[in-house]
Amino acid sequence: MTKIIPSQGDLFRLDSPLYGDIQGERTVAEFPFFALTKRAQMEPIAFANDTARIEINPSKTGVATIYDKEILLYIASLMVSRLENGETIDRTLTFTANDLFRMTGTNPSARSYTSLKASLTRLQGTQIITNIETGGEGSDSAFSWLLKADIKYTKLPNGERQMKHVEVMLCDWLHRAILTDRRIAAYHDDFFKLGPIERRLYELAKFNCVDGARFEADAVDLAGRVGCSLEPRSIENFKRTLREVTKDQSLPEYSLALADRKEPRTGGGRPKLSTLVTITPLDSLRLAAASAK
Repeated sequence: MTKIIPSQGDLFRLDSPLYGDIQGERTVAEFPFFALTKRAQMEPIAFANDTARIEINPSKTGVATIYDKEILLYIASLMVSRLENGETIDRTLTFTANDLFRMTGTNPSARSYTSLKASLTRLQGTQIITNIETGGEGSDSAFSWLLKADIKYTKLPNGERQMKHVEVMLCDWLHRAILTDRRIAAYHDDFFKLGPIERRLYELAKFNCVDGARFEADAVDLAGRVGCSLEPRSIENFKRTLREVTKDQSLPEYSLALADRKEPRTGGGRPKLSTLVTITPLDSLRLAAASAK
């Protein structure tokens, strides 16, 4: 296999560099669309509540991961930036790998370029089936995050392939969510330093702590929304992570608190112990502390 090396620049019209913030889209942030792992996950993902149904099926390289999602966040940010500048937004965008790495804090090494190619493959291969509508439209058939994912390169005399740029085409579903629904929010720069579960907690907080309000959820329900398995061992691991996040207060912009509570069981017997998770914007806590003085 020939080696791919970084681009030295070309004259092709690029949508990068990105000068603004990384932007997240609410519909994608609210639900567990991505595997919480760096390893290939071959098991499908399923989630359902009173209003939403999601089924995620892997390609031969696995389900798209929370780390692959960095590319979608970057693409959405490019689209929002162009939208704010009054430019026409097409589903096909071109960008340099180096600009993506700059925004996500990734070291532009040979390994990063190999990982980028694998991420694009998973985003294009993962199949999503959902009843969630975007832009007032839905689909009964499966779709992929990317309809096209192409790394353009130049062949050098020594046989190496020099990357020029990346060209992607976004699926209709996500394109409508970004451009029609426009439920977008800027992410903190430290988002990309977070682990998988912390990223999901941050995203849920970002879109549910509106106007300084707190976000509360039962730990088991929250585990499902984050994307964890609801098997007992996975729930215990999730609660362990919650305790670590609470101890370190590692979520940018938010504070997390846990409270155990006893709930009576139907028919009597020993009360059931549950855990309430509360996420509060740090600005709200500072304002409350200042008012108390």
